[in-house]
Amino acid sequence: MELNIPKEKYKKRADDAVEKSDIWVNLLKAFLVGGIICLIGQIITDCGLAAGLSKTQAGTTTSILLILMSAVATGFGWYDNLGRWAGAGSLLPITGFANSITSPAMEYKSEGMVTGLGVRMFIVAGPVLVYGISASIVAGIITYIVGII
Repeated sequence: MELNIPKEKYKKRADDAVEKSDIWVNLLKAFLVGGIICLIGQIITDCGLAAGLSKTQAGTTTSILLILMSAVATGFGWYDNLGRWAGAGSLLPITGFANSITSPAMEYKSEGMVTGLGVRMFIVAGPVLVYGISASIVAGIITYIVGII
C-alpha cells in the first residue's frame, strides 16, 4: 500500500509529530549528570587512595563500584529514568555501559540462562565491544607501524 502524500505535507506532519527539545537545556542536563557521575567516581578513587590503596587498586575499585551502583539503579528502574532525563550524560560513563548490559539481562531472564541471559545480555553492548576492540587493534597496529618507521 502506497500513500500519495506530497513531500511538503509529509514533512510538516513529521515535524509536528516530533517532540521539540531545547538543545541547550539537553546539553546542560547531560553535562551535569555526566559530571556528577564522574565526581562520584573521583570521590570513590580519593577515598580508596586515602585508605592506602595503590592508584591501580583505587581505579579498579572505582570501576567496580560504579558498575555495581549502575546495575542496582537499573534493577530498581532509576537509571532508565535518569537516562531519559539526562540523555548522553548518563550513557557515556562506565555506568551507561553497565546499564546497557543489565537492562537486557533483566528483560530476558524469563527465557532462561542460555537463551535469555546468555544470548540477549550483550544485544546492545555487543556491537560496542566488537567495534571498540577492533578500533583499538587497528590503532595499535598503526602505532606499531609508525613506531618502526
